[in-house]
Amino acid sequence: MAADDFVRIVEVGPRDGLQNEKTLVPTPAKIELIDRLTATGLSSIEATSFVSPRWVPQLADAAEVFAGIHRKPGVHYPVLVPNEQGYDRARAVGAAEVAVFTAASEAFNKKNINATIDESIERFRPVVERANADGVKVRGYVSTVLGCPYQGEVPVADVVRVAQRMHALGCYEISLGDTIGVGTPAKARAMLRAVASEVPMAALAVHFHDTYGQALPNLLACLEEGVRVADASVSGTGGCPYAKGASGNVATEDVVYMLHGMGLRTGVDLDKLVDTGRWLAALLGRATGSKVTQASAAA
Repeated sequence: MAADDFVRIVEVGPRDGLQNEKTLVPTPAKIELIDRLTATGLSSIEATSFVSPRWVPQLADAAEVFAGIHRKPGVHYPVLVPNEQGYDRARAVGAAEVAVFTAASEAFNKKNINATIDESIERFRPVVERANADGVKVRGYVSTVLGCPYQGEVPVADVVRVAQRMHALGCYEISLGDTIGVGTPAKARAMLRAVASEVPMAALAVHFHDTYGQALPNLLACLEEGVRVADASVSGTGGCPYAKGASGNVATEDVVYMLHGMGLRTGVDLDKLVDTGRWLAALLGRATGSKVTQASAAA
């Protein structure tokens, strides 16, 4: 285990979580969710996505949500932007950090955004260049790093190549995502080690889905390799659109419980986080996806 005992959690529930939920959450409730998450001590909360409402109707109110949240000094509120139009909308409401995305799988990119990997990078290249000139931080997402629903295995060399390109372009941090949750610890460790040979470990984050119950074991393997940034979603929101009935994002509550149990620091108040997850699950009309919350309710 690396010497640094602080792990920064990037809370993705308000964006990656809600955009994959069937329930449309009202704008005031989205604002309350982000404000509740801020109060837990999280230092990075992905607030929304400035994509076309035609593609993601769940986040059509991105501008209203971002303008309505109470932004706390020292807390980062990144937003996803697919292109320059999205960047303009995000900047108009004061976003100071944005995120861009592609995949390590050609098949996934073509199905998901109708573009090759190279084409997708060229689409957001102007966003990164403008953001760097504006002093806006840019986070990069690479999805399907451990498997693709269309092509199956994804060569590690492809993951390394895409992550390295995004970092060289100007993304300060690269989040490596197991989009369909098929990875296992040995594969996760090998993938991270390969990427870290070309991109500094300090610039890497991991994003695990729990479709096969492997998210926490995968995270542990990557922590042992030295990663210190982890994406997670309160109450396990998000589902998995490629595996019917399967869980999606790993629950932030479960990640925090594991990290604190290992003696690692997060700055997060677990009790407040559990309360927020319960509130959100009730709002969505479904059971929480957090094992910690389920266990505490049964105790």
